[in-house]
Amino acid sequence: MIEEMMTYYLPVWLHDRWIFAAIVFSAFFLLSRLFVYIIEKVVIAFTSRTKTRLDDILVERTNKPVSWLLIFIGIKIAIEFLHYENGFTHYINRTTTSLIYIGTGILVISVIVVLIDFWGNKMARKTKSSMDDALIPLFRKTTKVVLLVILAIMVLDLWGINVTGLLAGVGIAGIAIGFAVKDSLSNIFGGVSLILDKSIHVGDKIELEDGTVALVEDVGIRATRLKTFDNEILIVPNGSMSTMRLKNYNQPDKSARVVVPIGIEYGADPEKAKKVALDEIKKIKDILPDPEPSAILLELADFSLNMKAFFWVDDISKVYPKREEALIRIYKAYAKKKIGIPFPTQTVEVKKK
Repeated sequence: MIEEMMTYYLPVWLHDRWIFAAIVFSAFFLLSRLFVYIIEKVVIAFTSRTKTRLDDILVERTNKPVSWLLIFIGIKIAIEFLHYENGFTHYINRTTTSLIYIGTGILVISVIVVLIDFWGNKMARKTKSSMDDALIPLFRKTTKVVLLVILAIMVLDLWGINVTGLLAGVGIAGIAIGFAVKDSLSNIFGGVSLILDKSIHVGDKIELEDGTVALVEDVGIRATRLKTFDNEILIVPNGSMSTMRLKNYNQPDKSARVVVPIGIEYGADPEKAKKVALDEIKKIKDILPDPEPSAILLELADFSLNMKAFFWVDDISKVYPKREEALIRIYKAYAKKKIGIPFPTQTVEVKKK
């Protein structure tokens, strides 16, 4: 079909296959130069005025791969027009096809790497954890290696090389490596699950299964660093953190309930004691009006009438300071109102014979 079109529509001097092949290659070469010129003179000038850096980076990384890809395509099409079936042209045809595969692969890899870096770094800036800062390069390199392996397999298959044995060897090696680094992979994926599930964040106050209460200092690629209130650093593997049952005091929000234990002596009026306690609690600054403070009589104990008062603060870090302030206020108010606070007593009766 193409030869008939060349015969009827092209001048006689273009019927020569070598001349036509040279013209085809020259056309693609000029097209690649035109592409580079448009990118450098028009597209870059446009992208430089946009707010995002993504388009600038994409243009910069894909400019050369696309121009070379056009040249390789021109070489392949030009060779197709020659219609030679000898070993040399067959070798050249395979070579140019391989170069097209490689050029396309480099182009795809460049775009994917740019997108991973851009969106990954954008997400990492929103978090205080260092784990995503470490995971982004790891994910980028892993993706790049996987794509390069796929590209290599395609090129080897093009040249008639059997890749089945190679893939089997890679699979066996992967299984062996997986067993060797099982714990490390468990910690890495555990950290990823902590980040994706948003179970904990840097600065959160958490309680572990063993009752340890600490602040989250950092979620790293291998372990989570916790700081106790005794200024001790605990390093817990992410694999354990992701599977253990823990309490996060910062979720669903930072507000927290303050519980104030109160004991009054037998003979005191419980209703009066509750009213005095609540009046003093309401004088404390920075407590939440809703839910409003409340108090309840819990039990008639051995030495006292035990009550508890409740109120809320907007940040869990205020629990202990505000509870201390409430206790001091209630103690002073009870002293003024003559409401006794008992201490344990024991009566011993000695029988005389």
